[in-house]
Amino acid sequence: MHNQKPLLAKLSKLKRGIAILVDPEKAVNEAQFTRQLQAICAISPEFIFIGGSTVNSEQMSSAIELIKATTSIPLIIFPGGTEQLDTRADGLLFLSLISGRNPRYLIGQQVEAAPLLFQSNMEILSTGYILVDGGIQSAVERVSGTAPIPQKDVTHIASTAKAGILLGMDCLYVDAGSGAHTPVSEEIIRELSALGNPLIIGGGLRTIASIQTAHEAGANLVVIGNKLEEDSTLLEELIRYRS
Repeated sequence: MHNQKPLLAKLSKLKRGIAILVDPEKAVNEAQFTRQLQAICAISPEFIFIGGSTVNSEQMSSAIELIKATTSIPLIIFPGGTEQLDTRADGLLFLSLISGRNPRYLIGQQVEAAPLLFQSNMEILSTGYILVDGGIQSAVERVSGTAPIPQKDVTHIASTAKAGILLGMDCLYVDAGSGAHTPVSEEIIRELSALGNPLIIGGGLRTIASIQTAHEAGANLVVIGNKLEEDSTLLEELIRYRS
């Protein structure tokens, strides 16, 4: 296990960073997945995230193989569980679901994963993961059995983030959940970006306006997921937004 963290250093400096989240369950058709990867490369995001709430190790393995063969964009695992660990990725968000109170997702799975991760060469980014209410029941909520924090409860969200920072987390990931109707609010982003730790925002970012809003409020990195697969105009707009 090495102590240098180039991915974290890169994340810390980002102002308008973009990560594209790839779901390996959707990578079963190789030709289709390759086209999706070419589209992602055209955006040239800072990172590709890979993971999902119910992905198994075979799906993870074949998707990582294809991504690694296609692009050198840093690949970071955003794990839904211990079966999604694969040391061929460049890094891993070592998530603790600090907004919930299910011990399995606070520390249980982390203990299971630790022996493998400790001896791997992947960069491990300790991440305080905060689930906020995006207006739908997210897969994270279903799988983890934890309730999201209401977005109007900014004080509680900020206290949760501060606890994560005091526990020594490298970064914060605030997620409204995949397919959220309401992305993370500007007020929450401003409040948390003022705490000084790198801030990742995800869930419900399906327009350039919402992405720009998150960036301007202080998100270092926004994560765009399933919307990109079904919306080719967003792809073109993102390429323009990046240029």
